[in-house]
Amino acid sequence: MAIRAVLWDIDDTIFDYATADRAGMRRHLRDEGLDGVFGGTEEALRRWREATVLHWARFAAGETSWEEQRRDRVRTFLGAPLGDDEADAWFERYLAHYEAAWELFPDTVPVLDVLAAEYRHAVLSNSSLLNQDRKLRVLGVRDRFEAVLCAADIGVSKPDAAAFHAACDRLGLAPGEVAYVGDQPDIDARGAAEAGLLGVWLDRSGLGGRPELARITDLHQLPALLRGDTRFGAPDTFG
Repeated sequence: MAIRAVLWDIDDTIFDYATADRAGMRRHLRDEGLDGVFGGTEEALRRWREATVLHWARFAAGETSWEEQRRDRVRTFLGAPLGDDEADAWFERYLAHYEAAWELFPDTVPVLDVLAAEYRHAVLSNSSLLNQDRKLRVLGVRDRFEAVLCAADIGVSKPDAAAFHAACDRLGLAPGEVAYVGDQPDIDARGAAEAGLLGVWLDRSGLGGRPELARITDLHQLPALLRGDTRFGAPDTFG
């Protein structure tokens, strides 16, 4: 079955989340007077990401709201029982620094341009529409995607097959007609493949080690993969 559409992850796939996160945290720690409190930016980021994973899992399981998981990330990170207003204000100050560092990866727009005439495009993200729709608009690429679906709004998150199927339904296409591109081998590529899509792992760091997955290391390799060219070491998914 020919691929007719590409579903995209956003963070660390088309948008350089890790760089923005690092720069934002560094500036936020400075302005909050927390320089050195966590042993430097990298240790602070590790602590922040652990809090994010912990409370995102609770949100994904339906145990808390989108707003409350953000507050709890702040409380866990600081180790302090902040009130809702205090936690919200702290998160908003962090967010301002993070957003100031937003940038697309250099290969994003050129590859979207190459694929524009042949494939439809949409987004499936484990975030909220409020966050991701605005992000795409600020980055100047929202009009490239006919739909943006997010876990907080559809009620199910990757790697659950229902998340991928919801996006396929929005496009009016069968899973076998859709490719999913994301930076996480299990949440994105494996999850998509198990849901019947062509799951593509964007392994920008060159980690490798997952021969069962369709894998690219740069978005410039995606057009050939979608057309069935396996020169880049990805399994021949088109049989």
